[in-house]
Amino acid sequence: MDRRSFIARASIGGAAAAAGSVLAAPAIAQEAPQINWRLASSFPKSLDTIYGGAEEISQRLSEATDGRFQIQVFSAGEIVPGLDAINATTDGTVECSHSVGYYNWGKDPAFACGADLPFTFSARAKNAYNYQGGGIENYNTFLEKYNLVSYPGGNTGVQMGGWYRKEINSLADMQGLKMRISGLAGRVVEKLGVVPQQIAGGDIYPSLERGTIDAAEWVGPYDDSKLGFQKVAPYYYYPGFWEGGPTVSFFVNKGKWDELPENYKSLFRTCAQATDQNMLAKYDMKNPTALKELVGSGAQLRSFSEEVLAASFAAANEVYAEVSAENESFKTQYEAMLQFRDDWYLYQQTAEYTFDTFMMIQQRNGTLAVGG
Repeated sequence: MDRRSFIARASIGGAAAAAGSVLAAPAIAQEAPQINWRLASSFPKSLDTIYGGAEEISQRLSEATDGRFQIQVFSAGEIVPGLDAINATTDGTVECSHSVGYYNWGKDPAFACGADLPFTFSARAKNAYNYQGGGIENYNTFLEKYNLVSYPGGNTGVQMGGWYRKEINSLADMQGLKMRISGLAGRVVEKLGVVPQQIAGGDIYPSLERGTIDAAEWVGPYDDSKLGFQKVAPYYYYPGFWEGGPTVSFFVNKGKWDELPENYKSLFRTCAQATDQNMLAKYDMKNPTALKELVGSGAQLRSFSEEVLAASFAAANEVYAEVSAENESFKTQYEAMLQFRDDWYLYQQTAEYTFDTFMMIQQRNGTLAVGG
């Protein structure tokens, strides 16, 4: 091949390569548009672990798209009150929110199914149901009528049963107890004689201090430790049977969701799942230390008696029957959970339970710590 022929062929090849790059650019731009969303959180910034879930998905999406998918996070009250975050997503005030479905219990009881129902799942069971048992799909089928799409975005694990000014030794001690507890859980304990109180997080401490209420549930050791409840209500009960595996969710306006390219939808789901798993890991890491600190500063740990738990379980089943008779969307989701729950706890009695029980005995015997 002579020099002149080589240069001619090289020029043609270079031109073709250049043309290819020019043609490819618009396609790439179409697949990766600039998206700027606002997210309304239901949580204050002080609750860094649960509020942090919204910041985490924002960071993950930005990093995965070289800054082309941006979500600006607003804490509770900055755009709308925390309890209105889901509604603000439905009506398009914001493109998305980070909240807990049972905050919308009063609007439609079926919202609670995507968050938690008393005596249903642990966090691990809820994840299995959501990702492999059809939970996400079932919830999104319900949410269509509210112009929403939702994906799990966090879990606290089994929560604590709250702070009490007096000991709860029997059902008799529940009678007339004024307790800060809301939604479905409030309806359950009301059947035990408790008087549910709707009180914002910032008002709980002074209400306990003044005796306006006798008890209050919040989250768990790490979050509770920030509020100093042990100073005014020293008895710290467990478990919070109304929240065995509460799912915090990302809610997206369906119109905005449908506008996203498929690759952005996939990224959102992936980043949401990573955030979901990471929040649980954070709580599992932070809660043990926080609990030891709470006990060291005066908290007195107590477990609910078998009598209280059994009566609460029966009361929860009564509530489910009542709500299912009134709300088909709730009934459909709840019944989908039942078979999954039965099989889950059948298996958990074997390897998992036996292993965990043995290891807990070793912990009590002091053989797990270094040098133990």
